[in-house]
Amino acid sequence: MITGYATVDERRDEWRKVLDAEVGRWSAMAYDQLVTALSEHQAYEVEFDAKKYQVEVEVLEVTEKYLHVIVAVDDGSLPASVLPLSRSFFCRV
Repeated sequence: MITGYATVDERRDEWRKVLDAEVGRWSAMAYDQLVTALSEHQAYEVEFDAKKYQVEVEVLEVTEKYLHVIVAVDDGSLPASVLPLSRSFFCRV
């Protein structure tokens, strides 16, 4: 048995902390700020607990009443990162 390596579930638990932080950061923005910041797909890297994570943020839907945004996080490892952990939120006008 190989030890010292995180299981997929353990890695995804780590991703969840990053996802919570990033969703909190983006969802705290006002509608106009989000529209401006997400005029293009956002993909960037963050460091959390001395590890690097990949974050992607994009608009799913724009209506007269709300903006629907998705945030996805992974650590770049295969095959786990093929299905990043994600969450969406709505920002009302």
